Amino acid sequence: MAALATRARNDRVLAQLFHALNETAFSTRLRESDWTFSAIETVHVLSITVMAGTIALVDLRLLGVLFRRQRVSRVTVQVTPVTWIGFVLMAASGTLLFIAEPEKAAANPAFQIKLALLLAAALNLVVFHRLVFRNVGVWDEHPTPPAAVRLCGAASLLLWSAIIVLGRVIAYFPEPVS
Repeated sequence: MAALATRARNDRVLAQLFHALNETAFSTRLRESDWTFSAIETVHVLSITVMAGTIALVDLRLLGVLFRRQRVSRVTVQVTPVTWIGFVLMAASGTLLFIAEPEKAAANPAFQIKLALLLAAALNLVVFHRLVFRNVGVWDEHPTPPAAVRLCGAASLLLWSAIIVLGRVIAYFPEPVS
């Protein structure tokens, strides 16, 4: 019972925080501008394209589908700087999109699932780099890497695909009723 009361109190605090953010002049300007929101959305979509595209190249190499004659480490080193540029732009533009409509976004089930999947993608990345990639010297040149490597690549492709689809689905959920 105490856990439910704590959860309800936390939900109210978050709702108040999102409402306060929604009422700021900055949020209102982002939301009501004739061009700003659209420009930010465009940057968000393009940056996701860059980031997800480079991640897909690495994932497809991990799966043994593309660049089979290239070392995994070489493919990774070549695309990582571009991936980070895409990530930074995606995170910044995504944050601005959230600030523009915090109450609407926070109440949207597609947005909530997207955030959970972003956390899962980050966890997959940590597992890959901390546990799997540290042994890259053993399997780096193999056309088809070991099963654990392929599993991380497949999980990454699935997670990022779902994140992108959910990003589009957000627009089609009805606005929450106050």
